[in-house]
Order: sequence, then structure tokens, then C-alpha cells
Amino acid sequence: MTQTAEDLTLDEVRAKIAPILPNHAAFDGWRPEAVAMAAAQAGVDPQIAQLAFREGAVDMIDAWFASIDAAMLDALPPEKLSALSIRQRITALVEARLSLLAGNREALRRAIAILAMPQNAARAARLGWRAADMMWRAAGDNATDFNHYSKRMTLAAVYAATLLVFIDDESEGWQDSRAFLARRIEGIMRFERTKARWRGAGGGERLSLARFIGRLRYPAV
Repeated sequence: MTQTAEDLTLDEVRAKIAPILPNHAAFDGWRPEAVAMAAAQAGVDPQIAQLAFREGAVDMIDAWFASIDAAMLDALPPEKLSALSIRQRITALVEARLSLLAGNREALRRAIAILAMPQNAARAARLGWRAADMMWRAAGDNATDFNHYSKRMTLAAVYAATLLVFIDDESEGWQDSRAFLARRIEGIMRFERTKARWRGAGGGERLSLARFIGRLRYPAV
């Protein structure tokens, strides 16, 4: 039996409309008007669509980012990543996200501005953590100890910083963003090697994540 738009749950409506939303948010902002336009394009009742995004702009952005998460995993299934090193896997996953976002950089710019508002800080942190967690899991990371958190914190910081470069990157093939990302990934790798040496020397896990993330945001030249 074919499922019609009227048969969709609110979660299914969100998933159906989410990839279309940035096309309209680039012009109308992350507002109900963008939901209405996306709903019309998707053949969904606009009132149901508005209900699906009843929490407003951040709810819309959350759904869009979730669609990017899913598309990233589709683009880089385990069999494609298995032959790569961890560094290459993380780089490929972040670059896949940039490719998926590339056609909607104005919508991304508006989304980042909204998430930067103080009242949205907690939600923004959760979205960054979710993206980093999905990337590390896709890369094959199964850590459950301190490493689970430190890896995700550092990658979330790298990804957020890379997006800020990416939204204004006019270089061919986003080479500036790719170069920035490569430098930050190298920072993560150095961090992991340092942790391994400290553990081997009996130093345990007493590392300053705040200091390291600060270096990612404001690297020494």
C-alpha cells in the first residue's frame, strides 16, 4: 500500500521536509514561511508541517542537520571507510558534510547566526556533539572511557571552526577550508599521540581539554 503525505507521522514529515528547508531558508530565513514553501514543494499539508516544526527556527535547523548526518552516512558507508586510516576517515567524513552543505551556504550562515544566540547555546552544543559522535562512530571509534568524550569534544570544536571558514570560502573546491581542516585534524592526531605517551608514562588522563580546544579556536601561527 502506497503511503500518502496525509499518512506520515510528524517525525516522517520532518524528515521529508528537512532537506528542502535550506533552499527556502536562504531567502525567507529560518521562519514559518520557509516551512510553508518546503511543505508545498514536498506535497505536505502546510498546517501539519508547521506542527512538525512547532519549536521554530532551531527545530528546523536541527532537522536539516539530521538530514546531513544521514546523507553523510549514505555517502560513506563502512565498506568505503574501512580501507582508510583514522585520520583519513575523519577527514573524509567532515569533507562529505561540507559537500552536502555547499549548495546551501547562505542558509548555513543564517543557521550558525541563530545557533550562536545565547538562548540557543545548549541546543547548539548538542547538535555539535551529535555530528561529532556520528563521525567518530562511522570512523569505527568504540571508546567508552574518557576518550569517548575527549574525541567528540575536540572534533566538535574542529568541525565548528571549519564551518566558520567554509561559509566565506571562495577558493576553488574550498581548498582553504580543506587546508584549515587538515591542520586541525593534525592537531587532533597530535593530541591523541600525546595522550598515549602520557598514559604510557603513568600520566593518566589529566589533560586540559579547555586549553586544547582554545588552541583549536585560536591556533598559534
